[in-house]
Amino acid sequence: MSKASSQNLASTDNQSVAQAEIKLLVLDIDGTISGKSNTISKPVKRAIAAAQARGIQVAIATGRMYRSALRFHEAIGSVLPLAAYQGAWIQDPATQKIHRHLTVSREIAHQLLDYFEQPELRSLLSVHFYINDQLYVRELTRETKIYAQRSGITATPVGDLRQVLTNEPTKVLALCDDTDIIDSILGNLRSQYTPAELYLTTSVATFFEATHASVNKGTAVRYLAEELLGLQAANVMTIGDNFNDVEMLEYAGIGVAMGNAPAGVQAIAQWVAPTVEEDGAAVAIEQFLLS
Repeated sequence: MSKASSQNLASTDNQSVAQAEIKLLVLDIDGTISGKSNTISKPVKRAIAAAQARGIQVAIATGRMYRSALRFHEAIGSVLPLAAYQGAWIQDPATQKIHRHLTVSREIAHQLLDYFEQPELRSLLSVHFYINDQLYVRELTRETKIYAQRSGITATPVGDLRQVLTNEPTKVLALCDDTDIIDSILGNLRSQYTPAELYLTTSVATFFEATHASVNKGTAVRYLAEELLGLQAANVMTIGDNFNDVEMLEYAGIGVAMGNAPAGVQAIAQWVAPTVEEDGAAVAIEQFLLS
């Protein structure tokens, strides 16, 4: 299938190939299967269940905390490990086995905090450290309160975040409503750290995120497919909506971007679904796996 940045119907032949080959469907949460309601709609749930009834396994790959993503994993009846924190934390909820947990070094976490606390940035950012699936913040800002409420978690204010760095964070996040500031931070830090040192991305336009260099959703999906299930990329379909989904869209035999995805994400996808509010994930599943 050719790459496309507009919603084009796949041919009947391609649909047949997809149905025959796809054995694993991996879904992002926010902006993909969950929109403004912060829940999965009935049409999307029905489409996922129909795919599972055809023998296709379904998994979640998300930037969310493990504890925040768990209810979505349960809602779709997944029996596979859950890939949280962009894949830095992969855990099987049924057995509690942690398959992978990669962290940011204390040294780099200190460096990032120094950068975020520059006088021109400190008052503009809400900085989040995620340690052992707990969220630690300097203070409870308005943005952090909104984030915590939507995530269904509790944020722990500690003042100076350096005091929690006795343990290495799974992820470091800087939140700011000014997307230009987030873009500037991303550009500046990408010039300071190579991809071999740190994985840097945005999950939404207001979230800058940093994880271990080996972490991204592409490597997480590869682990689920190849290491756990003995599949190849051609057997995988992924659906996502933002820049932290790019690697898993590129890896999969079928990579689908949501209609609400930024143009740069749509451009690398093989197909573009309707938006999350239009149940685009259900449309994509029906298009490639059920029709």
